[in-house]
Amino acid sequence: MSTIELLRHGDTGQRSYRGQLDDPLSEVGWVQLREAVKDRQWDAVVSSSLRRCADFAAELCAARQLPLRLDARLAEYHFGRWQGIAIEELAEQHSDALGRFWRDPVRYPPPDAEPFDAFRQRLCEALDTVAYGSAGRRVLVVTHGGAIRLLRCVAESRGFGDMAGIDVPHASLHRLAWPSV
Repeated sequence: MSTIELLRHGDTGQRSYRGQLDDPLSEVGWVQLREAVKDRQWDAVVSSSLRRCADFAAELCAARQLPLRLDARLAEYHFGRWQGIAIEELAEQHSDALGRFWRDPVRYPPPDAEPFDAFRQRLCEALDTVAYGSAGRRVLVVTHGGAIRLLRCVAESRGFGDMAGIDVPHASLHRLAWPSV
């Protein structure tokens, strides 16, 4: 069985649901990520193709001479009309809808958002590909907060309503037991 660790990207300096907006890391984000991987070892890296993940993954792989594969399926959830809106503004103007979304993201997605089942399917397919191609290897997967929450719910047999309660700070590592395919 392979060892898969998920790494959330570092800070971007943005205070909103960024979703699939392609933000670069802030200087703080770079520092967070470099510190998170210090003294850690992997055999390969797979990353979301969004810059806040891919730029760091490329730097890490170049420095350590590791293979890197970008996978667009590891992108963050597309938050529809909420994407790019300040969290405080959403909480003020759409507090009921926001609360429903976090309690049950399957039934109450943001307006015009990616269907939740499509989000789950693409992430699970991406992790199946990682697991299939990495038997016995240590693989780092650089991705996003929502992606990590969903994948942890799947791997830990938790309901998706638990996602809001899973702490995934910037540059945090999460070891994942993913079933081999």
